[in-house]
Amino acid sequence: MSTTPSPAASSGTFLLGGDLPVHRLGFGAMRITGPGVWGEPQDPDEAVRVLRRLVELGVTFIDTADSYGPSVSERLIKQALHPYPVDLVIATKGGFTRPGPGLWQPNGRPEYLRQQAELSLRNLGVERIDLYQLHRIDPTVPVEESLGELTRLQQEGKIRHIGLSQVSVAELEQAREAAEIVSVQNLYNLADRTSEDVLDYCEAENLAFIPWFPIATGTLAEPSGPLATISKSHGATPSQLALAWLLRRSPVILPIPGTSSVAHIEENVAAASVRLLDEEFEALTSAV
Repeated sequence: MSTTPSPAASSGTFLLGGDLPVHRLGFGAMRITGPGVWGEPQDPDEAVRVLRRLVELGVTFIDTADSYGPSVSERLIKQALHPYPVDLVIATKGGFTRPGPGLWQPNGRPEYLRQQAELSLRNLGVERIDLYQLHRIDPTVPVEESLGELTRLQQEGKIRHIGLSQVSVAELEQAREAAEIVSVQNLYNLADRTSEDVLDYCEAENLAFIPWFPIATGTLAEPSGPLATISKSHGATPSQLALAWLLRRSPVILPIPGTSSVAHIEENVAAASVRLLDEEFEALTSAV
């Protein structure tokens, strides 16, 4: 683990929405809930320790959602960290209902989004949510209606910035006609780059790109794979190299690896100081 006062600062800084500076290596708070992202964590005390430790390590961007638990993740964040450090940016999401463990159903109805945003304000203990993301576009609700309600909440001072999750370039362009969008959260990692075109669009438009499931490595981490080989030369784990690759891939990328373990958050944050050589970055980039 890095011994610098703020290890996460080594990942660099991004100005989210043009006015919120965050260290690029953040934290995804889905895994501090129970199995199936449902209910309380198996070790609530360790979840609190994880949240407090990540702030000590200089992480200034936490991503959560009302559907994680539901509400469990948001409440734990408040329990562990409120009153919040002045530089901490907390993003949350709304737009999924949770009928049970492992089950997710989109709901983009305006009245539901307002209800959930209000609930998130209370659960997090804030007067305004820094970044509120539409968790999924509901195919039964015009996106203009969903985003129209979020814009009204923004105008009321309850939301600072609006983001999207798991969208195509076409959906992103359509959404930007209805609201000012500052971020996109899509599945993206070293092994799965299906959203490459969305990332390229975000980079061109200076929108934050928040990859979820960021440390998946697939077959690249096999003993004979390039990730395992390069990891040995850096004295790092394949997961750390996967995060280092993301940080190198684009200046708009904000990886949010999640964990329920203090040891694992320390390992993840240490990835911020890993610097890939040009040839190593190219080898990993061309490996898929």
